[in-house]
Amino acid sequence: MALSPKLEIRQGQTLIMTPQLMQAIKLLQMSSLDLTTYVEAEMERNPLLERGDGEGERADDGEGGGDERQDTDRGAEGDSDWIQAELPDNSREITDRLDADLGNLYPDDPSTGSDETPRPEPTDRDAWQLGLGGGGGATASGEDYNLEAFVASGTSLQDHLGAQMILAVTDPVERIVAQVMVDNVDEAGYLRLDLDETAERMGLPRENLDAVLRVLQTLEPTGVFATSLPECLKLQLIEKNRFDPAMEALIENIDLLARHDLQGLRSACGVDDEDLADMISELRALDPKPGSSFGDALVQPVVPDVLVRPARDGSWSVELNSETLPKVLVNQTYYAEISTRTRDDTEKAFLSECLQTANWLAKSLDQRARTILKVSSEIVRQQDAFLTKGVQYLKPLNLRTIADAISMHESTVSRVTSNKYMSTPRGIFELKYFFSAAISSSEGGDAHSAEAVRHRIKALIDAEAPDAILSDDTIVKILRDDGVDIARRTVAKYRESMRIGSSVQRRREKRARLG
Repeated sequence: MALSPKLEIRQGQTLIMTPQLMQAIKLLQMSSLDLTTYVEAEMERNPLLERGDGEGERADDGEGGGDERQDTDRGAEGDSDWIQAELPDNSREITDRLDADLGNLYPDDPSTGSDETPRPEPTDRDAWQLGLGGGGGATASGEDYNLEAFVASGTSLQDHLGAQMILAVTDPVERIVAQVMVDNVDEAGYLRLDLDETAERMGLPRENLDAVLRVLQTLEPTGVFATSLPECLKLQLIEKNRFDPAMEALIENIDLLARHDLQGLRSACGVDDEDLADMISELRALDPKPGSSFGDALVQPVVPDVLVRPARDGSWSVELNSETLPKVLVNQTYYAEISTRTRDDTEKAFLSECLQTANWLAKSLDQRARTILKVSSEIVRQQDAFLTKGVQYLKPLNLRTIADAISMHESTVSRVTSNKYMSTPRGIFELKYFFSAAISSSEGGDAHSAEAVRHRIKALIDAEAPDAILSDDTIVKILRDDGVDIARRTVAKYRESMRIGSSVQRRREKRARLG
C-alpha cells in the first residue's frame, strides 16, 4: 500500500470550556469569604463595577452635594433635638445659654469653672493613662466621645510576661536573652525556641540561657516557658509542693496514662489503686495550657449561607443569607460617558472588556445564588424527618438523588455543597453533612443513614455502665435487633472515627474516674 499525502475536511462537535465558564464553575464552589475577597479584587480592577448596597451611590455624589446634605440633616436635627446642637467655644456663652454656672454643674472638675480659663489639651501620655489610647477619646476641642476607647483591651501573654521579666531579670545581657524567650512563647505558654542555636547565635554559653530560663519559669502563670507537657505539669506540681518521687514517675510515664494502662502506672509509681487514682485526679486538675487565658484571639464563627426556618403552613422556609452575598452593579451610565471620550482602539478594547467582565460577574453571582437555593431546597425536602425529629432520622442521601431531582449534573451539586453551611433549628451544618452512605436494614425495610448509625453507637456507649462495658460484638447485636444490618468492623471503624476507645480502654478509664 503506497503512502501519499492528502487533504481531508472533517466536521465534528467538541465541547470547549471558555474562560468565563471555568471562572463561573470556580465561583460556584467558593465559600462566602473567598467569594467576597474575589469580588473585592474585581472591583479594584474594573472601574465599571460598584457596590450594590448603596455605598457606591453615596460615593458617587460630589463633595458639594454631600456637604449640603450633611448640613441639611444637621439643621433638622438641631431643630428637633437640642442635645445634638454644637455649643460655642466661649464658656461665658455656654453659661448664658444654660442659665447656670459651670462651677455648679461640674464642681469636682478643676479644669472648668466660672472663669474663662481655657482647658488644656490632653497629651498622648494623659490619654494613655486614662485608657483612651492615642487620641481615641474625647478632647477639649469638642469632638464626640469614642466609646470604644473606654473599653479595656485584653493583655497579651507577651505583655504580661514582659512586665514580670523586667522585675525578675536585672542584668542587661540576661534581660536581652529573656526578652528573646518572651517573644518566642506561643499562645499556650510553651517556649518554642532552640536554646543551642540561640546560644550560638548570641555568642553566649548555653549555661547562661538555662539560668535565665529557670528564672522565667518562676513567673505567673505557673507552667509558662516549659518546653513540653511533662515539664509544664512538673512546674505546676513544684509550685504546689506535690512533686514527690511517685508523682515524678507518673510524669515520666505519662504516655501510659494516655493509653489508660493503669497496671503499668502502678508498677512504675509503686503505689496502690487508691493512691494512683488520687494522683491522676490531681494531675487532671492542672492546666496543660497555662497561657491560653491571655490574648485577644478572635474565633471566627461559621456564617451560614442558607437559612431554614419553620413556615406557618408546617413546611420549611428556605432562603439565602443576604449578608454572605456580595452585591455588585454595572455602572452603565459611567460606561456611556467614558466610551465617548476614548482616543484609540486600545482604550475602546479595554472598556469593552471591562463591560463584558462586569456583566458576566453580575450574571454569575445571580446564577450562583439561584443554584445554591435550588440545591438547598431539595436537601431540605429530602431530609424533612431530620429537621423535625433529629439526627436518628437522617436519611441516606447521595449526590445523584439531588442531581436527578433538580435536573443538574452531580459535579454541579458537589461544587454547590462544598464550603457551604445551612442554619437549621437543629444547628448549623455543612451541606455535605446531609449526604451519607446507606446501611441496609436487617428486616428488609428502608436503609439507614451512616450518620444516624454513628449517632446510635455513640448514644449506646455514653449510656453504658462502668461494670457493663459494651464490646463491639454486643453493639452489633443491639443494632441488628433494632433492624440495622452492620458488620463488626464497621462498628469499630465508626467508633474510631469518633475517637472512642475500645471496650478495654473505656473500662480502665471509667474505673479510674470512679477511683
